[in-house]
Order: sequence, then C-alpha cells, then structure tokens
Amino acid sequence: MREVLPEIMLWWRSGLRFGLATVVSTFSSAPRPPGAVMAVRGDEVVGSVSGGCVEGAVFELATEIEQPVLQRYGVSDDDAFAVGLTCGGIIDILVEPVSIETYPELGEIAASVRNHEPVAVATIISGPGRIGARRVVWPDRSSGSLGTERLDEAIDDDARGMLAQGLTEVRHYGEHGERRLDDLSVFVHSFAPPPRMLVFGAIDFAAAVARIGKFLGYHVTVCDARPVFATAKRFPQADEVVVKWPHDYLAATTTDERTVICVLTHDPKFDVPLLEVALRAPARYVGAMGSRRTHEDRLERLREAGLTEEELSRLRSPVGLDLGARTPEETAVSIAAELIQLRWGGSGRPLTDTGGRIHGE
Repeated sequence: MREVLPEIMLWWRSGLRFGLATVVSTFSSAPRPPGAVMAVRGDEVVGSVSGGCVEGAVFELATEIEQPVLQRYGVSDDDAFAVGLTCGGIIDILVEPVSIETYPELGEIAASVRNHEPVAVATIISGPGRIGARRVVWPDRSSGSLGTERLDEAIDDDARGMLAQGLTEVRHYGEHGERRLDDLSVFVHSFAPPPRMLVFGAIDFAAAVARIGKFLGYHVTVCDARPVFATAKRFPQADEVVVKWPHDYLAATTTDERTVICVLTHDPKFDVPLLEVALRAPARYVGAMGSRRTHEDRLERLREAGLTEEELSRLRSPVGLDLGARTPEETAVSIAAELIQLRWGGSGRPLTDTGGRIHGE
C-alpha cells in the first residue's frame, strides 16, 4: 500500500468512497506478494494486484463492492484468456469499500507510514468474525477491535513481533485468540520502516548503488570522511549523506537483520576498520568491492585485527553476482541481483536453464 498512499489519501481526505483490493495470500507462481494493493474510484486505478492477469475482474468487483469480500483468483480453465492467472498461480484478494466512515484509522496509518513509524493493520478475512473487522497496532498502542478482548490481545502480541521482522502474512486463531485453532483467518499487513542501505565511499559506484538501492525500497545513507566528495549534490537519490570516518559512523548507528552494508571505499585505511565493525554488527548483507587480490589482502588484515573465520564468512567479496559488470551502473545491478537472490533464495542461473516453479516459497 505504501506506493499508492499519496493518491488514495487525496480521495479519503476529500470524503470520496473507493474500492481497495489487497493481496492477502498467494499460492504457486503468483506475480504480486501479500500486501500488494489496487485502489479503484470510478475509472481511476492506482496500484496493481496481479501485474495485469486479473486486474479487469478486480476492477469490476471494486467498483460495485458494498461489503468486504475475500475473492480467490487462479487458472479457471484451459482458456488463457479466461479470468485467471495464466502463470499458474492463485491469489486471495480482500476487496473492501473505503471512506472516512468505513476506514477512520487510515489517516493515522498513512501518517505513521510517512514518518517511518512501525504500524500493522490486522483484518479478519474469513471465519465466524465480521470480514473486514480491523485492528491497527503500533509498538505502544492499538486501535479498533476484531471482536473480543482476548483475540485483540493475541493480535497485538503477534503483530508487534511481525513488525520487528517486517513480516506480512495471514495468521489463524480461534474466536477468542486461541493460537491452536484456525476458526479465524487474520491478515496482518506490516508497515515496518524501510530497511537501511549503508553505502561507504563517495565514488561513482556509490552513486549508482544509491540509485538502485532507493529503487528497491531501501533508506539509503552514503558516508565518507571526505567532505569534498560526500555532498548531497553528488548523491541526490540518497536519503542522507554523512561526512564522517566510516567506522566511527557505523559504530554509532543502529543496524538490524535487514540492514545492507556496501563497502566501496576500496582503501585499506577506510575499509579494514569499517569491516571490523560491520562483520560484528547485525546486518543481512555485508559486501565489499575490490579485486580478488584486494580481497585476499583484506582478509589477512582482518585476521590480524582479530576477526574469526566465522565472522569473516559473512563477508561477500568481491561484491555482487557474476554478471560480467564493468561500469558503475552494471556493478550496481550485480549488487542488487545478489541482494534479491539472498532475500528469495534464487539460484542466480538463467531461468531458461532451470525447471519447476519460478517463484520460491
């Protein structure tokens, strides 16, 4: 929903009514993940729930919806032009009417998303409860109810845990929050702050990495100790540009299991002290640019600094996938490809050389 919020908030604040379709679960090769949304008002459409496969059917349903409904779409027959996902996937979509009256919490949710404040929206999508019943959960407060106090308490606990991990998925409960039952299906849509990408080294490669990092949804920071190079003008896509010794900055900043650290300094006096900190900090990815000779020299220096083999095993260097990249832009693509592979577990091979499902679990 994050990408369509500006448009739908204009409708919401104007008191207009519109249909909101949200992907809540997927099976097999579904083209869009849970949380993808499409909003419809009249003949205006923003967002996408299937990349085009079932948009027409969802559009029709969203324009006439009066009550929330859970609709399943998939390959319905052998006709590739029938309403369905010709890729072979199945998606469940919650379609609901939205206005200030039906969704009064939307303004506060949008403000939290805009301010990078964690917030989760839990919605009943099936079961004996009221489909469309909603509870909004922040780290320190909650709003709305799914029907019973015990169910709300269970949702609050689970949603806060999911926010910490950035998870969006369906959870199952009994009518009173029993986790061992599955009478109710509740879709929990987490709006965690975007993961951080820390790019060290204010060089042309860093500018390309910052651009593609922003495109992938990261909050991008570029850091370099040299003020003449570390300027906002040279890195317009970065969310922030910091002039500080890289290892000092990283030691003083907060990282987590979603953080990406790209060391592009290519200078031992910068990258060895920086990697000492990076390889001992929470992070999903620590990559360093350089030749294989540079990499071997760097490993020796890090061993001399006291890093263990287990800590060194976290280092991805030379950085990126083997795409034959040469230019800064191509190198940025190879780094982005490695990040995507790490996230979803792809093989990195051409799809024409593989078989089976395209999208993993």
